[in-house]
Amino acid sequence: MMMKRQQVLGLLGAAMALAAWPAAHAQAPGANWPNKPIRWVVPFPPGGAMDAIARTLGEKAGQALGQPFVIENKAGAGGNIGAEFVARQPADGYTLMITSIGMATNKPLYGKLSYDPVKDFAPVSLLAVVPNVLVTNATQPDVKTAADVIAAARKAPGKLTYGSAGNGTSIHLAGEVFNSLAQIDMLHIPYKGSGPAVADLLGGQINYMFDSITSARPHIQSGKLRALGVTTAKRSATLPNVPTLAEAGLPGYEVSPWFAVFMPAGTPAPIVNKLNAALRDAMKQPDVVARFETIGAEPVGSTPAELTKHLARESERWAQLIAERHIKLD
Repeated sequence: MMMKRQQVLGLLGAAMALAAWPAAHAQAPGANWPNKPIRWVVPFPPGGAMDAIARTLGEKAGQALGQPFVIENKAGAGGNIGAEFVARQPADGYTLMITSIGMATNKPLYGKLSYDPVKDFAPVSLLAVVPNVLVTNATQPDVKTAADVIAAARKAPGKLTYGSAGNGTSIHLAGEVFNSLAQIDMLHIPYKGSGPAVADLLGGQINYMFDSITSARPHIQSGKLRALGVTTAKRSATLPNVPTLAEAGLPGYEVSPWFAVFMPAGTPAPIVNKLNAALRDAMKQPDVVARFETIGAEPVGSTPAELTKHLARESERWAQLIAERHIKLD
């Protein structure tokens, strides 16, 4: 009788151990990620700094992870079309998005969005900062510094103009911060992209522009545009002789257009962390640093938690400015 009882108990113990085996030996979420190509959505057209950053880092991260990153440009509505698409994708690690300051500004600018910039995404990493730069036509003999711009604007309120790549862009907002801190009133002229705005600046139709360093640098180097100040807190390595606007007479001025990576909310943390590590490692490689320099981008890199805090700070800052300056998309 005792023998049978021991046999039964032994069988029960073996059965329980067998039942527990799959749970104990199951792979952690994302353990075999990636095992197929990864889609990297760029919510703007090809050719800009955002697209170049994604393609450069995608190539390097793909080599490190053993799967290619396939770039898909889904442009429109200030990045909202691409963002909505990514927000609705499975949280399986095979879709990600590069985005910009629009992640912090589009909600107060558009009012209603079909996605939530915080709840619908898993932050991965800050990637880079690409400064804007205040420029003017180099033929203007009386405008040598940002202080000259401020002085001229105070003499002619509402008369001087500055162009941008469009309403709500970081270029537009850089001008609004300039107006606010300097207590001046330059008139904003929005264009559909930097190209047409630069063309009118060169042609004398507008007075100034806060352009991306990527777009402005060739014209600065050719002598057609004069750089008066960069918008970031420190000087740009791309234009080291150009002062910051804070140095040039506006203490506290800073607009640092940034680029970051997000995945759909719910993406397993091991996948997020693995991608984060691959991207941060790629940004340290000399050829990537050199490529970034050609477009005026300065590598950053961050943890997912740091990006979460950064987005919160930026969202609060820009919502306040947009409300105070009554900025609307029209």
